[in-house]
Amino acid sequence: MEIRKIFETEAFINNHGVEARKFYQNEHMMMIHLNLKPGDVISKHAAPLDICFLVLEGQGIVQIGDESKEVEANTLIESPANAGHGWRNESDATLRILVIKTPNPAWLKNK
Repeated sequence: MEIRKIFETEAFINNHGVEARKFYQNEHMMMIHLNLKPGDVISKHAAPLDICFLVLEGQGIVQIGDESKEVEANTLIESPANAGHGWRNESDATLRILVIKTPNPAWLKNK
């Protein structure tokens, strides 16, 4: 059994300027924790893999394809492969999101 704690994983600033922690991956999937501060934006972009977003804390606006919705904690959002997706935190509180990518993007590069 392997147990990991999100906040025991080293944080880094990702390509979108947001604090991230890549805390689990294998050949099938990757899990990343995002911490969006008030005012943080992740511009819409696409990826050639399926992604699920689980809002752990706070609220924000997610865009999948041409649709935008306000979402809050305990909400799961699916983003199919190649659908553009983005996030905005327009609240006064932190927005914490668990990102689950499948397959692992590194696996796609090695294919």
